[in-house]
Amino acid sequence: MAFNERSLSVKGRRVLLLGLAYKKNTGDARESPSHVVAQRLVTLGAHVHCADPHVPQAQLPSGCTLVEATVEEAAAADAVVVLVDHDAFNLPALVAATPFVLDCRHVAEGPNVEHL
Repeated sequence: MAFNERSLSVKGRRVLLLGLAYKKNTGDARESPSHVVAQRLVTLGAHVHCADPHVPQAQLPSGCTLVEATVEEAAAADAVVVLVDHDAFNLPALVAATPFVLDCRHVAEGPNVEHL
């Protein structure tokens, strides 16, 4: 991830994950790859915040904090990872507020955006 390129550890970094559902605009997070991403970040010591307006808290990955996808949350994060591009997310505002975005859906643009 971009942390390595900047000689930074994942440990202690705040990462905002956008989307936990299996697919866009749904609330079903069963077997979602987002859970694997969240768990690996937690294992590496990141402070993982997850935003998904459709997924209930009961389906939140262990070790993650459920938050709303606000500009304030994005600004407080060291990185934002777009895993599901729900229509409810104001991606341009969230992207503009954070220093680094890893876009796994190819829906964001900007000098701070890297696509997977």
